[in-house]
Amino acid sequence: MDGATDPADLGGTTGWGRVVAPPDVEPEPPFARPWEGRAFAMTALTMGRISGRNLDAFRHALSRLDSTRYLDDGYYGRWLHAAELMLVDSGVLAPGAVEARARRDRGEDVPEPADPPVAKPDYAPTAPGSLRTVDAAPRFAPGDPVRARREPPDVAPPGPSAGPVGRGPCKLPRYLRGRPGGVTAVRPAHVLPDTHAVFAGEHPEHVYTVAFAAPDVWGPGADPHVTVHADLFESYLEPR
Repeated sequence: MDGATDPADLGGTTGWGRVVAPPDVEPEPPFARPWEGRAFAMTALTMGRISGRNLDAFRHALSRLDSTRYLDDGYYGRWLHAAELMLVDSGVLAPGAVEARARRDRGEDVPEPADPPVAKPDYAPTAPGSLRTVDAAPRFAPGDPVRARREPPDVAPPGPSAGPVGRGPCKLPRYLRGRPGGVTAVRPAHVLPDTHAVFAGEHPEHVYTVAFAAPDVWGPGADPHVTVHADLFESYLEPR
């Protein structure tokens, strides 16, 4: 967040305050407050039909929020901020349009920004959901020693005439980069979110569950009996 720390990279960092567990509620309502249900519906509608964006683009929008919008406004508050960002990305809303409208509703005399040109992605998925079939055999097998790359390479071209594809937001957590581990399972192939979030193609890859010893991740002071498991795309890994 703030251009440097993605929410997926918070593990092992400090300065985020105490984790406060919510009070027990039985039976727990689906939404703690009525506006949260409306925020859920508005975001779901915005994600596809209105902005033309997909689930990975929504997650990418969440990762681009600054710390105040991500942390201070709660779970569904950040959903609304991400929905607004997706609408701005697609040219459905002008930057600052929501704030200007809110200020006008409070009686302030502020101009509303002009409507921008619409820029919805020209995209259609190749199949429902996110699971895909990959013709190539998995590069790794259970038991293989691997290392999480420090920086994943550009995505291999889908055909001989195409060049490599650069990545958008990488979902390999920073705290695992460069760390040694071992493959424990091969999972179904999945659309690569790095390219899917920025509409550079699905580029499905095999996915592996990789086990990392806690001291290899957090340092020698970590409990040696603790193992961290992560599901990682094939291009995130290299043999060791």
